[in-house]
Amino acid sequence: MRKILVLITAIFLIGSSNLRAETEKECFEKVSRSVFKFNEGLDNIIIGPISRGYNKLPEPIKKGTGNFTSNIATLLSIPNHLLQGNLDGAGDAFGSFLINSTLGVLGFADVASGLGLEDTKEDLSQTLGVYGVQNGCYFVLPVLGPTTVRDSFAMVGDTFLDPFATMTWRQKEVFNRTGKKREYIGVKSAGIVDFRGDNEKNIKSLKENSIDLYSSTKSIYLQNKERKIKNSDVVDDDEWGNLDN
Repeated sequence: MRKILVLITAIFLIGSSNLRAETEKECFEKVSRSVFKFNEGLDNIIIGPISRGYNKLPEPIKKGTGNFTSNIATLLSIPNHLLQGNLDGAGDAFGSFLINSTLGVLGFADVASGLGLEDTKEDLSQTLGVYGVQNGCYFVLPVLGPTTVRDSFAMVGDTFLDPFATMTWRQKEVFNRTGKKREYIGVKSAGIVDFRGDNEKNIKSLKENSIDLYSSTKSIYLQNKERKIKNSDVVDDDEWGNLDN
């Protein structure tokens, strides 16, 4: 709890400082391009083939997997809605998680949406953006992909805000239960495969039609992040599918 309070204080201090940085600025473009090529090779050799195999599974299995990982992600939305002062959003997220985790059989069925409870996914990066913290330098991380100074800081902060990450990755007791790191890795990996499978055609089109895939990916990443902060529509399907999962 103490660490969370420190994190909340930091958010308001950073936001109130009105930190400004050029979103287009790159700290290590040459290095990032090399890392991007490594990630592209990883996608071609491992992630892509697994995702295409995943797409051959029966639709109910794919749908259930997507619902399950999305339901787990809702846990991170709740504290971030609260940090943004969005009580209605926090209530919808909590209600969605509660209903889907019970009536939806651990989240494999999305019952809440049918009842009008849909969670707008929020994370610490979006929360910082709401308070005026800009992207900072753009760069690419091995395996994890595109990010910015703000987003990389937020990614670490999310492990303290997210009850699921706290219970599994950080192995702290939540609701009298402590999980294992492999559970966290398993859920995140399933989410990546589900996302990659859903966007197979769009990613293939992007790779085939982009003159500079690195620049195209950067542009889509930054645009999508900005739209999430403003809670506007995500990147259109003809750009890169639905990136909001």
